[in-house]
Amino acid sequence: MLKTSLRVHSEVVQALRNGDPIVALESTLIAHGLPWPLNLETARAAEAIVREAGATPATIAIVAGRPCVGLDGEQLEFLARCKDVFKASRRDLGVVIAQGRTASTTVAATMMLAHLAGIRLFATGGIGGAHRDNASHSWDVSADLSELGRTPVAVVCAGAKSILDIPRTLEILETQGVPVVGYGTDEFPAFYVQSSGEPLTARVDDPDQAAEILQAHWALGGAGVVLAQPVDKHYALEADDLMAALITAEGHAMGNNVRGKDLTPYLLGQLADLTAGQTLKANHALVLANARLAAQIARAHAGLQAPMYRA
Repeated sequence: MLKTSLRVHSEVVQALRNGDPIVALESTLIAHGLPWPLNLETARAAEAIVREAGATPATIAIVAGRPCVGLDGEQLEFLARCKDVFKASRRDLGVVIAQGRTASTTVAATMMLAHLAGIRLFATGGIGGAHRDNASHSWDVSADLSELGRTPVAVVCAGAKSILDIPRTLEILETQGVPVVGYGTDEFPAFYVQSSGEPLTARVDDPDQAAEILQAHWALGGAGVVLAQPVDKHYALEADDLMAALITAEGHAMGNNVRGKDLTPYLLGQLADLTAGQTLKANHALVLANARLAAQIARAHAGLQAPMYRA
């Protein structure tokens, strides 16, 4: 019999029953996004920050064919150390579950599983998007964008990854009906870089304002929302320096015929080498900042909900 039902951690179950704020966290960062031991340190620190901000963390992954919402310490360390963890997007979930595999979950897959569990807030580093236009991957568009167009989960992030075509990514999100809201900014962040230069039509400056937008959007039957917070200026890279490194990394990717789901982790690894680790420091910092903000917004949003039972 297939283990298709969610395995929800007891801490998360209790929070759901109480109507307490919960923040979903993805596992691709742990298994594929950062090197050991920074990956485990970041995962543990993100969960700790969510708790400190008054919410319950729920890191999501597939463990031996079972979709898990909320991991224990042993599972986190296994994902961080293991060299053979599959990277699962939405399309892959049925396959990895049926085959009993262990997999990290991308933004799209994490959104889907969080929604199935009843979780509305999700913190990550940066969303995927449309890759920069060239002959080798001009049609490479992340499933994150279509998932945002159909799944009512708010994604707190540092914008889209700097390796992407950000104007194209924003156009696709508009087509999908996804609000993109800047947190403390009028311009869309670009992951390692504080601003992409692309203007936004909506801005909020505190968690209460963000929660009110989510409440109104979902009351109208809306799906995903992007809440984009720039990386702290102390960790941000200069746009010109990053672009020079990215052009070199893309050349290496083309030379090695790296495409599809392998492209993003390959480019991120190349950028870490080419910037002498600056991108890793920025990635760690922005993940923790987004986890804290997501918890604050989750608390504000929980306060807007009517209690299930009244005295």
